[in-house]
Amino acid sequence: MIKNILNKLPRKHSKLLENRDGGPSASSRSNFGVNSNATAGTNSNPISGLNYGNRLQSLLNTKENGSAGPVPYEALPSFKDVPNSEKQNLFMRKLSLCCVVFDFTDPTKNLKEKDIKRQTLTELVDYVSSANGKFNEAVLQEIVRMVSLNLFRTLSTQPCENKIVEGFDLEEDEPLMDPAWPHLQIVYEFLLRFVASPETDAKLAKRYVDHSFILRLLDLFDSEDPREREYLKTVLHRVYGKFMVHRPFIRKSINNIFFRFMFETEKHNGIAELLEILGSIINGFALPLKEEHKLFLVRVLIPLHRPKCIPMYHQQLTYCITQFVEKDCKLSDTVIRGLLKYWPITNSSKEVMFLGELEEVLEATQPPEFQRCMIPLFRQIGRCMSSSHFQVAERALFLWNNDHIENLIKQNRKVILPIIFPSLEKNARNHWNQAVRSLTLNVRKIFSDVDPELFEECLLEFQEDEARDEETKTKRESTWKHLEEIAATKGLINEAAPVPCRISPNTPSE
Repeated sequence: MIKNILNKLPRKHSKLLENRDGGPSASSRSNFGVNSNATAGTNSNPISGLNYGNRLQSLLNTKENGSAGPVPYEALPSFKDVPNSEKQNLFMRKLSLCCVVFDFTDPTKNLKEKDIKRQTLTELVDYVSSANGKFNEAVLQEIVRMVSLNLFRTLSTQPCENKIVEGFDLEEDEPLMDPAWPHLQIVYEFLLRFVASPETDAKLAKRYVDHSFILRLLDLFDSEDPREREYLKTVLHRVYGKFMVHRPFIRKSINNIFFRFMFETEKHNGIAELLEILGSIINGFALPLKEEHKLFLVRVLIPLHRPKCIPMYHQQLTYCITQFVEKDCKLSDTVIRGLLKYWPITNSSKEVMFLGELEEVLEATQPPEFQRCMIPLFRQIGRCMSSSHFQVAERALFLWNNDHIENLIKQNRKVILPIIFPSLEKNARNHWNQAVRSLTLNVRKIFSDVDPELFEECLLEFQEDEARDEETKTKRESTWKHLEEIAATKGLINEAAPVPCRISPNTPSE
């Protein structure tokens, strides 16, 4: 009996060695490949593929470290090659296969595996587009896991010295293109089709497309690749439309991005796309507007005029602002006063943008709201009309080309003309740009034709003010001359002494 037992020991030891050296246990690991996974293909449990991607990823990492043989990352059968009863299981396995993330910074690595994954992702897009049954919870979980592993990552950024925020030129500065985009694009397309699919039950999917998922999706808007931001814009808009329960959270989260941008960083690549989404959301607001929406206008949209990089998103911001005014014309007074609060002082190109936005707001403004803000408004327009920068002066004078604005001005000419008349006269006499002088003469003619008596009164008052200014200037010169004579008679002035600078009232201070 003892002999029989001893004879068994080597056989047991050989089995241990066989397992340790990669015998049956190694072959069992290779079953994660598709060709040797026939038993998994017939498994009726849809969760059987959940950890497939994790195991493949660990095997790939092992291969990179040089401690294992070839990785069994092989293409799975096509959906058309399996019966309908097995398609959902195959869908799960394909999702798991796509959970492996490759390095695209090195175009020579994992070429075969990348191509297999790309083809698999394309098949997944087609499957989701043509699905004819509701996605169950296990499928939803695996879909969100695959999307999260592929999309949610640390974004690449260009060195700071390559960027000048204030002078960023959208046409000349090359954005950073992600080398993984051909792969990421298919994942985004898959996510878009999944969210838009009628087979995606919002009540069930909201457990996985949750607040954490939405926040990480919003973080990707800072991507420097404009193609990615464009897809994100479409996806987030579909998420907002599909998951009504998440709408307040999405708006609040976007507001937080704006606050961080305005008051901390003044740097974010996706402000324009986020504003474009909000423009569509604002367009759908019901009337009367809720107080929270009005606060969003006052606390977020209007202060967004302050950052220096406003040219990057001004068009989308203007659209959002005008949407509010068109929905509730009483907000025009609030908007105009907000624009005046953040009006640029030394940035002429920004001033031209503000004048363009002002015209769009005034287009939707009604007489009662116009009358509330017209005095501070036309004080600023008068300063713009007499600007030495011809584009600013020209853009201000173009306001009279808008029939609605011209009618508002004509109705309130008794208040407006006295405010802007000095700018009109000075432009007509002294402005260096011929186009500005011509536009000024046209505006003067409009007022003189509509109300010649008022025009003459303003002209007379302007001439009287000029005479008073001239008299004051003459008195000042006479006083200085008298003081110099007194100082000379008392020997207080010698030839080497500096003469005090005489500052005229029209001389701008430094």
